[in-house]
Amino acid sequence: MKAIFEDRGNQYTASEGDVIAIDLMQDKKENDKLEFSNVLLLNDGNDVKIGTPYVEKAVVKAVVVENTRDKKVLVFKFKSKKNYSRTKGHKQPYTMIKIESISA
Repeated sequence: MKAIFEDRGNQYTASEGDVIAIDLMQDKKENDKLEFSNVLLLNDGNDVKIGTPYVEKAVVKAVVVENTRDKKVLVFKFKSKKNYSRTKGHKQPYTMIKIESISA
């Protein structure tokens, strides 16, 4: 079964058993249970349910695997003829979750 669900303004595609990265949830620790009730689409192979805007009584259950950060992205600024250059880095934090079940 596949689902598209919404979490804090972002949409994610998931199947049972998938491990996906979502925006950081600071208050959640490893092995915490999560439930996402804002399911936009359900597909069980035979039938497709599209929500208006959400599918009623559909829930995606997941467990937190870890809170981590992405690879560093370097930002380089340069102004020619002015002897100016600056390098900054950024690591985007995110939460890895494992989808346990999708039910309608």
